[in-house]
Amino acid sequence: MAETNDKIANDMLLEWLLRRGDTALVLGHRVSEWCGHAPALEEDIALANIALDLIGQARMWLSLAGEVEGAGRSENELAYLRDAWDFRNLLLAEQPNGDFGRTLMRQFLIDAFQAKLLQALETSQDHRVAAIAAKAGKETAYHLDRSADLVIRLGDGTPESHRRMQDALERLWPYAGEMFVSDAVDAAMAQAGLAPDPATLRPLWQETIDAVFSEAGLTPPASDFAHTGGLTGRHTEHLGNMLTEMQFLQRAYPGAVW
Repeated sequence: MAETNDKIANDMLLEWLLRRGDTALVLGHRVSEWCGHAPALEEDIALANIALDLIGQARMWLSLAGEVEGAGRSENELAYLRDAWDFRNLLLAEQPNGDFGRTLMRQFLIDAFQAKLLQALETSQDHRVAAIAAKAGKETAYHLDRSADLVIRLGDGTPESHRRMQDALERLWPYAGEMFVSDAVDAAMAQAGLAPDPATLRPLWQETIDAVFSEAGLTPPASDFAHTGGLTGRHTEHLGNMLTEMQFLQRAYPGAVW
């Protein structure tokens, strides 16, 4: 019975780690799509660096996931040799870039959540999780400062920039609620002292976004409706299209190395 319980706990931890790693990987790839296409050189460099940070975080989470799984899969195999239904990222992370305002809004909504989550994870009972959170938390704090500043500047900028930021908020808002949906995986992690229940982070996230939106002159939709499914493998069509490009080299030339 003890062995069965240990396996269940291990499976829950694996599922949770994939959620962290996949969200960072998918968002990192989305941000990287701006490389060479950003509206200014400064933004091009900044977005490329953020993408690198996120992919670095994905490597840490997915490396640990492979270790916990114990099946010999590396972070590379987890990233490039799984199909869309095996990914456990937030639906918000896979949404297309759209215009620059939509990219920034997506980044800000996730940054505000990630900053609170990583801060809480620094006290995880699993020292490996705590160590990743400490490193990733420093990077995410910078990401949040930057995305919040730009949301304010564009929201409180010209009529056109304000319109685009409000439109981005209304388009992406229905995907934000998934960050705070709790299930059996989250309950097991919280009970073991490994991670907080995401629902408990919502008031802290709300405080952050309310302050920024107030300065930016932006109004979130009143609806609490949330699209869900990404954390359990049910995705929008956008993820499959993205993976077709992201995984092409490894799929075409299995095991290829430089």
